[in-house]
Amino acid sequence: MSGTYLGLPSFPRAAAESTRDTQLRANLTHATHTIRDKRAVAIGELADWPQLRAAGAQVKDRTLRHLDHYLLQLEAAVTEAGGTVHWAADAEEANRIVARLVHATGESEVVKVKSMATQETGLNEALAAEGIAAYETDLAELIVQLGDDRPSHILVPAIHKNRTEIRDIFRTRMADWGRPAPEGLSDSPAELAEAARLHLREKFLRAKVGVSGANFMVAETGTMVVVESEGNGRMCLTLPETLISVVGIEKIVPTWRDLEIYLQTLPRSSTAERMNPYTSMWTGTSDGDGPKVFHLVLLDNGRTDTLADTVGRQALRCIRCSACLNVCPVYERAGGHAYGSPYPGPIGAILTPQLRGTDNELNASLPYASSLCGACYTVCPVAIDIPEVLVHLRERVVQGGPVTLRGTRTTIKPARGHAAERAAMRVGSWTLDHPAAWHTAQRLALRTRRLHPERAPGRTARAWTDSRELPALPEQSFRDWWRQRRKTRENGGDQ
Repeated sequence: MSGTYLGLPSFPRAAAESTRDTQLRANLTHATHTIRDKRAVAIGELADWPQLRAAGAQVKDRTLRHLDHYLLQLEAAVTEAGGTVHWAADAEEANRIVARLVHATGESEVVKVKSMATQETGLNEALAAEGIAAYETDLAELIVQLGDDRPSHILVPAIHKNRTEIRDIFRTRMADWGRPAPEGLSDSPAELAEAARLHLREKFLRAKVGVSGANFMVAETGTMVVVESEGNGRMCLTLPETLISVVGIEKIVPTWRDLEIYLQTLPRSSTAERMNPYTSMWTGTSDGDGPKVFHLVLLDNGRTDTLADTVGRQALRCIRCSACLNVCPVYERAGGHAYGSPYPGPIGAILTPQLRGTDNELNASLPYASSLCGACYTVCPVAIDIPEVLVHLRERVVQGGPVTLRGTRTTIKPARGHAAERAAMRVGSWTLDHPAAWHTAQRLALRTRRLHPERAPGRTARAWTDSRELPALPEQSFRDWWRQRRKTRENGGDQ
């Protein structure tokens, strides 16, 4: 299925459909609760977790403030180590570069490490259009690809599937992509893992070109870093003769000392492990060890525009641990597909509208895909204040205003469908600025409180009360109560 996610419904409509899927909700509830319980134990082992969290945020902020300097430092280091650096302003340019590089090798297939950046650019579909087959090798990504599905979680892309569903996918689709599933395959985890291992082994031994992302890029040495749990990524990174890495420009860390922070916080936040089973690092090329040719494609695709937003830029701190997804009550019920983006959950709700803009219904709906409970901020290992950015983006959707698009400062109009909300906010703002009008409205509301309906009138307002109760008004306002209390005391009565 296309990784570009074009033409998908807005979050409210997609979520209304997905929340009716009881199997999906059961799968998500079981998986997210298991991961977050283990994470809490792993975090509790570190007495200096708050200090690590603060340090991770500070290093990221400092790096983003001087991103131009560190990117040039990285380019020089990669080039000196024998690699070639390419700059891609958007998804289309990144895909063209990768396709050209693959064609130059004379190959027509590639193996891939799990990569959020290439999901973001829709690389698999772009390569297919060029006659190049891209094989996912991460187990969860393999399940998604065989099932003609889309990832629904940053860390566990097939989290919405249970073992029986995975077995059925392997039985029916593996033969279409290479080695078929073994006869009599059951839904035992060991048998499923063995079937995937045999299927992928053929790909690893045949492929001449590998495509990866990277979790981090160390500027001082030009080193790429991939952390994973299965070892399939290391096979992709070391066996092919040519390696092409597509990485977002925000993944940079200045030094190895800075990297040490994230190699502690990422595994504990994502898989509740003290360290990742596999941490692969490579710097350019080396004779007789790993790929002979290395290309690094640095992807912007809206990141510079996001950097220009002083409130929203904190989303670029994200290290893709997915801790925010596993504690989010909205994600747990709606699932990842409802977000219509490779970045689901709370981080997707703030990252996607900034990378893609808010000029269509889907992207404009994402800042509202949250209860603003704040659990995502509490667990974030780099202290991204997601609720703050959500409110900031809601203001942009409703009011429009100045933003940076493709490097140019411009003023956008409000998104469609928010006229009633905008009018209500203006009326509220005017009333609060005029005390006499506010007191009149307050007293009128109190005197008519017994006549208030249980649901708000009108289509737009009623949507708010379909799942909420209107709060009951008290018999008197706080101001009236205070005035009455003071008068009673002045007359010598009790409080």
